[in-house]
Parts: sequence; structure tokens; C-alpha cells
Amino acid sequence: MSTIWKLGVIRGIVFGLVGTVAGMAITMLLRTALGLSAWNSGQATALGSFVGLIAYLGGLGAFNGWVGWVLGWPEKEHDATELPNWTRYFGFHTNHKTIGVQYMVTSLLVIIVAGIYQLIARLETAQPGLQFMTPRTYNSLISLHGIMMLGAVLLGISGMINYLVPLMIGARDMAFPRLNALSYWVTPPSVLFFLFSLPAGGFDTGWTAYAPLSVRAPLGMQFMLLAFYLVGWSSILGSVNFLTTIFKLRAPGMGLFRMPIFVWATLATAFLQLIFTQFVGIAFLMVLLERLTPLGFFDPNKGGNVILYQHLFWIYSHPAVYIFVLPGLGVISEVVPVFSRKPLFGYRAVALSSLGIALGGALVWGHHMFAAGMESWLRIPFMFTTLLVAVPTGVKIFSWLATMWLGKIHLDTPMLFALTAIVVFLIGGITGVPNGIVPVDLYVHDTYWVTSHFHHTLFGGFVFPMMAAIYFWFPKVTGRLLNERLGKVHWSVMTAGFFITYEPMFWLGLNGMRRRIVDYDPAMGLGTMNLVTTIGGYLIALSMLVFFINLVASLWRGATASANPWRSRTLEWQVSSPPPGENFPVPPRVVGSPYGYGIPGSVHVIVSPTGGSGEKQAT
Repeated sequence: MSTIWKLGVIRGIVFGLVGTVAGMAITMLLRTALGLSAWNSGQATALGSFVGLIAYLGGLGAFNGWVGWVLGWPEKEHDATELPNWTRYFGFHTNHKTIGVQYMVTSLLVIIVAGIYQLIARLETAQPGLQFMTPRTYNSLISLHGIMMLGAVLLGISGMINYLVPLMIGARDMAFPRLNALSYWVTPPSVLFFLFSLPAGGFDTGWTAYAPLSVRAPLGMQFMLLAFYLVGWSSILGSVNFLTTIFKLRAPGMGLFRMPIFVWATLATAFLQLIFTQFVGIAFLMVLLERLTPLGFFDPNKGGNVILYQHLFWIYSHPAVYIFVLPGLGVISEVVPVFSRKPLFGYRAVALSSLGIALGGALVWGHHMFAAGMESWLRIPFMFTTLLVAVPTGVKIFSWLATMWLGKIHLDTPMLFALTAIVVFLIGGITGVPNGIVPVDLYVHDTYWVTSHFHHTLFGGFVFPMMAAIYFWFPKVTGRLLNERLGKVHWSVMTAGFFITYEPMFWLGLNGMRRRIVDYDPAMGLGTMNLVTTIGGYLIALSMLVFFINLVASLWRGATASANPWRSRTLEWQVSSPPPGENFPVPPRVVGSPYGYGIPGSVHVIVSPTGGSGEKQAT
């Protein structure tokens, strides 16, 4: 029992529950003192959630280091503990590798829940007519599916970056280890808030939470706003850490143009997170305040403007698409040279294209509002910026194709997922061009065409690359290889399921199928294609089941991996698998390109494995 209580997460849960009750009691006392009825569900849960969050973090031990520093207490060794190693994943542990695993496991768990929501919703739309749920329940399920999947993507991105970037640049940890741990531990409460949303009445606004619908939605809407607000805080805190780590902790000799492309992708992603996340945070906070107080930011009767919400939301949420895909594109740029045994073609152009995508993606949010009553004079400028952002994206695709050209391609599972990602992302990009053209967008807006385009972008830009990343770096994290045969079954079923699900959606959208609609007219002839997309969705779920079986079985009894099973040149592969706690006993020395595959005499880094006189080269 004493071991359980020493787990930070247990103390955090107990403190959080007590704090939540205390916050709700304070609300009731204040309302009573003001002569109001004691109970107001919105205000009580809002203040209760805030007080509970602070108490939870206190019980977890998130503030111990900072409080001790302020009070002048002697600093303890980082993460010194008498508990078993597995307990570090359930406490405020500051090592970047532990935090990376925490993020990734949480991301995969959220993907399971959000996927189940969508599978249930797809059964309802497989045929015309209401089958077994009300329109509100259907809209709540797909709304939760959308926003939870986006949260899962952000968690997965933070997991990959946390684990890999310090290793890739030769650092021992992130620049701010305690801030890094804090950025993770605010996310478990957000997952709980997402889960509370459905029993609290759900919300039927779609994942965008447009006002005024979100102002009038049930209490479940408030839990969603609080949940994503915390995810946004995690993103901002993480971006500060990522940028500082990349600029200040690179190994000797690692100039900007000797960094792996994944690090460049992280750099661009962190800039977007740091600059734009506060806009959606402001939008959600304004909705929350309008729900809890007489304020009327988006109520025209009180001088508000509903279009203001859309501007604030999309100023973040279109750059967020690039926050989602840039790390995935970075993964592809790491995998393709390794399995083609060729240098990455146009390294500098590919590196700078990440910044180009980030800059261009920041200037295109208005195309989401062509049909919303946005000022007409803004339409043409946003149309041009939307089309121009395809240029730096095309640089990456041409680079991957040129890298593979005449290469010695090895079709291992990571490469298979990377190849599928390229094809799917390319389709997503091509089908996105019509959305940026004003007259076409007015026709396809809010149809299944947009749903299919977005899922091509997200699957091609993140989901398939994340699978490639897991198969590629799993040996580094665990010291074991994932089963290659099961991996190829996973890839084949997932790829088939994806195309069966989303290609028919283009046809459905062009023929009038609206998204977020629970029913449709049988006379439209859309039933067959909706049934096909539902079957495809369940195939994707089947592939994920194979993946989780592979994951668990390989952790338990997978083949032992060498330090560098893929013969990669980047720094993370030059240490043992799993890496030692401090990553590198002494800083490595970078002397060349990370992508000099097949070039005689090419050396990327010189590593001293023990801190002594012995050295090894990554060639």
C-alpha cells in the first residue's frame, strides 16, 4: 500500500478530487453570499475543475522543485527513487525519454477511445434512416471523435519530439526538464474532461465548437473547452522547451544544416505552436466566459460578432494542420534515406521547406470561411496564399522521389508505411486545391469531400508516418524489434481500409452528402457508398488491433535489437538500445551530414561510448 501511495499519480488523483469538491463548495458559498441559488452546474464545475487541477498538480509533486528552489532547499538528484523502474511512468519524472513514452502511450489510448466513437457513429450512417441513436447523440460522438483525435495527434507529436530530439542533437535532456514534465502532466486531466463530456450531455457543434451553438450547448461542451484548453497549455509549454533545446543544446559541430530533418520539422512546429495556440485558447476562453457570465463576445444582441470566433479559431486551427503534419513529414524524411541507402536529395531545400510551410500555413486560415459571410475583399488574397503553400510541400515530395530513384530500396515495415504516407498525403494535397478556390469551395464546403480531403492530409501527414516512426524507433526505445510479419499485415489491412473508407467520400461529397448529418434521403442513392465507407472504417480498426497485438507481444518476447538495426547514421542510433539515462557520457562531435549513405568516407558523428579514449564513427 505504501508503494501505491508513493506513486505521484495516485496522490495527484486524491488531491485533485479533494480540490474539485472544495472548488465547487467555494462556488456554492459565493453564490449564496450574493443572494443567488447555491447551485449552478456550469460555474461550480468550472471553478471546481480549476481548483482540482492545481491540487492535482500539487499532489503529483509538480511544484516541489520550484518551491524548494524558492525556499533554498538543497536540490535532490533528479528522479532519485527507491521504487521499481516501472513506477517512473506514473510520477513526475523529468527524463525526456520517460516523458516521451508517457505522451505516446496516452496518445494511443486516446486514439482507441476516439476511434470507437467514430465506429459507433459510422454504423448509424451506413444506411439511410435513423437506426439506433438520436441526432444529438450522433453529433456528440463525431464531435468528440474529431476533437479527441486532434488531441491525440498533439500528444503523439510531443511524444516523438520529446524522445527523439535530445538524442538526435546530442543533448542529455530537454532544456527545462521540470517544465517538460509539467507539460505532460496537464494532459491526463484533459483526457478525463473529454470523457466526462458525453455523460454530461455531449455537444453537437462539431469539433470546431462554433459560437453561438457552443454557448448554448449542454454542460458537455464546457468539459470539452476545458480539455482542449489544457492541451493548448501543454503545446505552448512544450514549444518553449523544444525551441530552447534545439538552439542551445546541440552537440559540438552540429550547425543548423547538420541537423536531421526531423529536428527541422520540430523547429517549424514549435514556432507554430508558440505563436498561434493562444488564439484558439482565447476563443475557447471567450466561449467559456460567455457561458458562465453575462458577457456577449459572440452575441449580436450584446454587440458581439459570431464571425470573430471563426477568425480566432481558424487563425490557430489551419496552422494546426501543419503542426500535425510537419513532424510526420520529418519522419518520412528520416525513413526514406535509410531504406533507400541514398543521401536525402536536396537536404537544404527540404530543411527550409519546413519553415516555408509554417510561414505559408500561417496565412491561409480565411479559406475556411469563404462560405461564412467573411468580407468579400479578403477572399481572393486568401485563395492565392492557400494555393502558394503547396510549393514548399511539393519540395518535400520531389525530394523523397529523387532520394528513392535508383536507390537500393528495402521494403521493411517502416518504409511501407512511409511510401503509403507519401501517396495518401499527395492525394490530400491535390484534393485540397479545390477547397482553396472560392467558387469550388462554396460548392463542396461542409460536404464529405472536405472530410475525405482532411483525413487524407491527416493520415498521410501524421497517422501513417507515426506508424512508420513506431516501427522504426521501437527498437531504440525498448531494445526489441516489432514482429515484421505482423507489421506487414498491419500495413496492408490499414492501407486497404483507408482507401476503402475515404475514396468513396469524394464521390459522396460531390453528390450532396453533408458532413455532421445523421440521416440522408434514400432517393439520393448514397446508401451503398456509405456502407462501403463503414466497412473500410472497421478494416482500419482491425489493422489497429493487429498493431496493438504486435506491440504487446513484442514488448513481452520480441527479438532483441542491436544498437543500430537499420544501419542509420543519425545520433540516436549511435548509443545502446534502450539509450542510457544520460544519453551520452560525453558530448558527441558532429563532423558531417546525417544523410551521407553510400558516400565513401562520409562521417556524420564521432561518439565516445564510455567517456574514455575509444571513439566510434557513424558512417
